[in-house]
Amino acid sequence: MRPQRFDLIAFDWDGTLFDSTALITRSIQAAAEDLGLPRPSKQQASYVIGMGLQAALAHAVPGLDPSRYPEMGQRFRAHYLAAQHELSLFQGTLEMLSALKARHHWLAVATGKSRRGLDEVLQAVELRGMFDGSRTADETAGKPNPTMLLELMREFGVEPERTLMIGDTTHDLQLALNAGAASVGVSYGAHDADTFADLSPLHVAHSVPDLHDWLLRHA
Repeated sequence: MRPQRFDLIAFDWDGTLFDSTALITRSIQAAAEDLGLPRPSKQQASYVIGMGLQAALAHAVPGLDPSRYPEMGQRFRAHYLAAQHELSLFQGTLEMLSALKARHHWLAVATGKSRRGLDEVLQAVELRGMFDGSRTADETAGKPNPTMLLELMREFGVEPERTLMIGDTTHDLQLALNAGAASVGVSYGAHDADTFADLSPLHVAHSVPDLHDWLLRHA
């Protein structure tokens, strides 16, 4: 079998493939409290998932002096790493990725994580060799700037019309629009699916099996 419509499928990581939204939200809240700052609301903290660190902190903790961003980042990472062992891929993710690989799609990750953070989770035995490429927010521009997706398209020689971005936030879908690519949203991550309509996703999946089925039929 060959790809039908898309040669390159780029996935966001947190909240799309990896069930980490709640922990990221709690870690942002706890890091702010560590610095003696007001605790961001759940909505404030979850909204920034997928963004680059500086943009995320400016939104989630607007009273934080930029000179303290590194300190905030360190506290966030400490809280996140303390519970990271509890996290896992959403059920059905490996089967979905394997089916797409068997159909010879290029698979990539486009994420707001750091390169160090992404490489750590990709060391899992079952994920080795699964992805053909990746971009992180600390090695290129963060979402919704289109640079990371444009770089992946250039890497694989794929045109925008043959590229699909999949994510759980408006940042992911806006990234796709900015790059001239199509998108699919997932409703089980950080952002309310009601916010996706203006960004014209081809589909909004409500579970990994729903996403898997749509990709096999339409991608």
